[in-house]
Amino acid sequence: MPMSDAASAPRATALREVHEKAGATLVDFAGWLMPLRYGSETAEHRAVREAAGLFDLSHMGEIRLTGPQAAQALDHALVGHLSQVKVGRARYSMITAEDGGVLDDLIVYRLREDEYLVVANAANTAVVAPALAERAAGFDVEVRDESAEYALIAVQGPRAVDVLAPLTDADLDGIRYYAGYEHTVAGEPVLLARTGYTGEDGFEIFVSPADRAPKVWDALMAEGERHGLVPAGLSARDTLRMEAGMPLYGQELTADLTPFDAGLGRVVKFDKGDFVGRAALEEASRSSRPRRLIGLVARGRRPLRQGQEVLRDGTPVGTITSGAPSPTLGRPIAMAYVDGDLDTSTGAFTVDVRGRGEDVDVVELPFYKRQS
Repeated sequence: MPMSDAASAPRATALREVHEKAGATLVDFAGWLMPLRYGSETAEHRAVREAAGLFDLSHMGEIRLTGPQAAQALDHALVGHLSQVKVGRARYSMITAEDGGVLDDLIVYRLREDEYLVVANAANTAVVAPALAERAAGFDVEVRDESAEYALIAVQGPRAVDVLAPLTDADLDGIRYYAGYEHTVAGEPVLLARTGYTGEDGFEIFVSPADRAPKVWDALMAEGERHGLVPAGLSARDTLRMEAGMPLYGQELTADLTPFDAGLGRVVKFDKGDFVGRAALEEASRSSRPRRLIGLVARGRRPLRQGQEVLRDGTPVGTITSGAPSPTLGRPIAMAYVDGDLDTSTGAFTVDVRGRGEDVDVVELPFYKRQS
């Protein structure tokens, strides 16, 4: 293979052979070779809503901060108040530029008093890791990118507890949402977290070293068969998170948007002292939002897609950021940014689909909420 081809080839996760044996369609996603689907993406989506799905998320980045001032370093580097997070708990946060633009959205786990694990999106790990290291300068803390050492497996769905319980030493009923503890799964030491990106109950399993992941995956698949567990790919993950109204970096979140633009100003904590981007975010919090995120449900069947124009009474008012058919609703859905002061309670809304206006209804996000 020519060196240029080798350098540009996507990285394989520790589960590549598992996916190939399962007949997965593998694609380059954020520089990683990832399963797009194993068969029917609609069937995979429905399995997660009705039973359980198993995901390979090993493309995500893991960055560890260790030291006496790890908490203070994260308070300075991120928009959240991470020093308030209790050991064993996790928090959704963001890292922004000085101008308030979102560089990535993150989940931060506090493993010990002086130790945190920051989980970054795959495409942004190369930005987040050095940014954290730079911002931690002057604090008594070590910042280490451990992404290559981890595999990440998620089991999601209403039967997730049934699938996982026989394979772990953890009392799953005692693990609250957004909590993570060191346990074992299939006899392997893991960080077991009650988090996910589907709108369902479920767990994310951080396996290190990564080469132990196939054993954990196979055990979950074997135990899950009687509970309706199926492997699920990126396509199902995208429609699931969309139905749950969860943002995707590069679409609902970008460096051109602040957390307040995305309706996520609640993650910004001004009561903790100074932090990177504070001045710009204080200004953003006081200003009227130039744009806001809304949900759209099509009345017809033509798919709604990213980049399509949203119109009210024939006048352009916004752009779709994410769109796809919704297996749960049985209709195409989309998230879109529209003018911040737009009154969405009046007027006829359409989406320009290849030059033809498709009627849509404006709805509150999320499109789907689980019952319990």
